[in-house]
Amino acid sequence: MTRVVLASASQGRLRVLRQAGIDPVVIVSDVDEDALIESMDADTPPEAVVAKLANAKALSVAAKLPNELLSDCLVIGCDSMLYLDGTLRGKPGSAEEALRQWDSMAGTTGHLLTGHALLRLTAGVITHTEGDTGSTTVHFGRPSDIELQRYVKSGEPIGVAGAFTLDGLGGWFIDRIEGDPSNVIGISLPSVNAMIRRTGLSVSDLWAAK
Repeated sequence: MTRVVLASASQGRLRVLRQAGIDPVVIVSDVDEDALIESMDADTPPEAVVAKLANAKALSVAAKLPNELLSDCLVIGCDSMLYLDGTLRGKPGSAEEALRQWDSMAGTTGHLLTGHALLRLTAGVITHTEGDTGSTTVHFGRPSDIELQRYVKSGEPIGVAGAFTLDGLGGWFIDRIEGDPSNVIGISLPSVNAMIRRTGLSVSDLWAAK
């Protein structure tokens, strides 16, 4: 039976997969995201940045899989960032930075980019490497000052890409989106489905692995 490994600590990604019938083994990568971004050329396209980060995470986890998973598994790595005003924005990391991000994006439109990497391992060997980057257009609302203060105080926007969520408190401040909603949460089901098919599997083969 093919097992699925999620190379991410994201509760949003885990929840999306579980709701879609897959209960993955979670193994968090040890990739230094900031250092990897620093090593890239300044003119690297934003779609390529998140794709490279996702691939690095998948490879990092594939290199430390326990023996019971090496025989037959899929490793999924993801990375999400918000592309707005010509810049990529990741996790704010602090309340102050989250407020600054919202000051600049309230009432504007950005693109939530999620890079995906999928590795299939059979008998301990990587037999397939797949990648894709999803893009969803996000139209931000204008929360009031008190709403924004309370939102940041909740802690939610500090540790998520772009300082917002679609499936949490931040959803109140999203006017609409254009594209795949699961991509905004951090893992695009259509993208992952297409990658799984290219490895010769069907996503339905994985439902029994819950």
